[in-house]
Amino acid sequence: MKANTVREPKQERSIEKKKRIIQAGYDLFSQKGYHNTNTAEIAKYAKVSTGIIYGYFNDKKDILKCVIEIYMRKITAPVYALFDKIDNLDHLDLIIDEIVDIVIQMHKSNANLHETLHSLTHTDADVNAAFIRLEDDITINLERILLSLGMSDDGLREKIHFSLNIIESFSHEYVYDKHTYIDYKKMQKIVTDIIKSLFKKH
Repeated sequence: MKANTVREPKQERSIEKKKRIIQAGYDLFSQKGYHNTNTAEIAKYAKVSTGIIYGYFNDKKDILKCVIEIYMRKITAPVYALFDKIDNLDHLDLIIDEIVDIVIQMHKSNANLHETLHSLTHTDADVNAAFIRLEDDITINLERILLSLGMSDDGLREKIHFSLNIIESFSHEYVYDKHTYIDYKKMQKIVTDIIKSLFKKH
C-alpha cells in the first residue's frame, strides 16, 4: 500500500529533504550497519518525521538502493577518470599502478560502508546484483578503450575481469586484514606485476 503513496519530490525544499534522508542512510549504514539501523533513526538523523520518509520511500530497503547508487558513483568516478587518461598502450603500466592505488584509497575512505554493503551481497540479491553490474560496467568500458587503442581481443575481457578480482582481493587484504607478517608494499608490486604481465604484447 505504501508504494501508492510514494512520490518523487518536485519542490526544492522537498528534494532537499529526500537528499538528507539518503545521506542519513549513507552515514548510519556506515556507522552502525544496515540491519542495526531503523527508519526512526534515519528520520531523527535527517531531522524529518518518520512519515516524511514513507512519503518518499517504501521502506529502508528503498533508502539502501539510493545509498548504493551514490556509493557506486563515488568509487567509480576516480577509476573512470583514470580510464580517460589511457590514450596509448605504452602508458598502460603507469595507469595500472594508479588504478591499484586508487582502488586501495577508495576502500580506505569508504571502509565501513563498503564492509556493510559487501556483507549484504551474501544475503541480498539486489545488492549482489549491483556489485555484479559494477564489475560488468568497468570490464566492458575498459575493454572498449583498450580495443580502440589496438589491443588484441584474445581473452581481453577475461584478463580485465581477472585483474579486477585481484585488485579487489588485494584491497580487502590491505585495508581490512592487515597481517603483521605481510609487507603490503611488496605484495602490491606483485599484484601490479601480475596484471601488467597479462597485458604485455607478445
